Parts: sequence; structure tokens; C-alpha cells
Amino acid sequence: MPRHVAALRGLAVAATALALTTGTAPPGVAAAPRPSGGTAAATGTTATAPPEFVALRDVDPTIRQEMRYFTPHTFMGVPVTGYRQPMCVLTRDAARALHRAQVSFLRRGYTLKVYDCYRPQRAVDHFVDWAKDVNDQRMKGEFYPRIDKSTLFRDGYIAEKSGHSRGSTVDLTLVPLPGLPTRPYVPGEPLTQCYAPKAARFPDNSLDMGTGFDCFDTLAHTLDPRVQGRQRANRLLLKQGLERAGFRNYDKEWWHYTLTPETFPDTYFDFPVSRRALSDGC
Repeated sequence: MPRHVAALRGLAVAATALALTTGTAPPGVAAAPRPSGGTAAATGTTATAPPEFVALRDVDPTIRQEMRYFTPHTFMGVPVTGYRQPMCVLTRDAARALHRAQVSFLRRGYTLKVYDCYRPQRAVDHFVDWAKDVNDQRMKGEFYPRIDKSTLFRDGYIAEKSGHSRGSTVDLTLVPLPGLPTRPYVPGEPLTQCYAPKAARFPDNSLDMGTGFDCFDTLAHTLDPRVQGRQRANRLLLKQGLERAGFRNYDKEWWHYTLTPETFPDTYFDFPVSRRALSDGC
């Protein structure tokens, strides 16, 4: 390992470990009390997040962010409604739990990378509208090559509500350090099945998890018995590290984790993903 990479990793681990051992939030993040009860389900197009939401980068700037839904590299082939900036927003509880997991992964030579975090209800509505248009299949060759689009609701790939809208669910993976950035997707470029061998799939700087992110296929089930060897070991590495930090995996998606207990277990929010929407106004 190059000396400068080892030094950077050591600094990152030291900084994050210090925040944990002192019980102090990283600079720029004020502590907030945990809500004492549930709130009504969000309706309309709320513009501002409650104070329990933070930008992940303010809690842990070492976690990589590749916010797919801000880009056209999605299963719909277009950016998703409600993502005004390419940033990860989460409840403070979930962000701090990710920070704890990141400390452990950094020590082992990896970094977490998030694909999606809080997801506004308007984004979920965009998914639903797209799923109803069975003629729009521009990204089928990559994201759902073996699935008939008309069955996406029945098979549970698309739903009218998402745990992401409650703020404590995250889609993520692991990247070996130093991890060069993934190249941007070019709309219209040839598509390859999301379950193809890693060298053939759309490039991703992450560990090989057996499929790409958002792969609508049973091979994406976390413990699918057909996924073995290094791919299975990589999934388990991610799963065990996140479980130690308090997250629970959704067994049909190796990338999908929810902090338990959730800060808002019964509330679906609809404020947009942007710095301006956060209550600090920064």
C-alpha cells in the first residue's frame, strides 16, 4: 500500500474514532433529542425537513456518495423527481450509526459508499408512474432483463410507499481503498445485464457483490444460494459490519439496510433532497 494512502486512512480512522469515543458529534452537527412519539404520515410537498434530519457528509465526510437517483443512471433512465442535489440525507441516528460502521470498515481497508438515502414520497410516486407505463423499457437490458415490467408491483420491486421516505434506510456498498471514482453513465450507451460478471457490468469501484445496485432479479437476494465464493463473502462482510452498527438488511436486496429502531417508524416524508431543505438552512 502506498505510504500516502496508509497515512490518509490512519487520519480518517483516528478522526472518526475520536468522535465516537468522546461521544461528541463531528463539527457542524448539533445534537438533537430523539423524538418522543410518532407523527402523522407526511402529505403534500413539504419543503423543510424536521431537525432530526442531517446531511451525511456533515456527520462523516469519509463515506463515499454516488447518488444514483440524481443522475440518469437509474432503472427509469432519467433523474428521479425530488433529488435536487447529489447528497445523502438521513436521520441523525442513522447517520451516526453509519459513522460507527465506517470506522470499523476503514480499519480493514474499505469505505462505505451510499447510492441512496432518504427518498421523498414524490420520488416514490415517480417510480409508480413509470412502472405503470409498460411501454417505457429503455433500461430493461441492465436493471430488469429477466423481469416482465408488468409484474413489478406484483413481485414487490415497486411499491407505493418506501421505508427510505422515513429517513433511516440506506442503499450502500463497500469500496476497497483508495477506490477511484466510478465513471459517469452516458445516456444511450449499450446496456449489460446487472447480474453479468463484474468485468462485463457497468463499472463500479465497489467490491463484487454478484449484481449491480438496483438489480431487479432474485440473484440480488442477499443470501441467494447461487451467489457463492468471494461474492457471498463480500455480501456477508457488508451485512455483518452494518448489523453490528444496528442496521437490519432487507433480504431481497443486498444493498438495502434500515437502522433499528427507526427515528420515525410511521412517518413518510416528502421534502426534497437538498441542503436548503434541512432545518439548519445551511
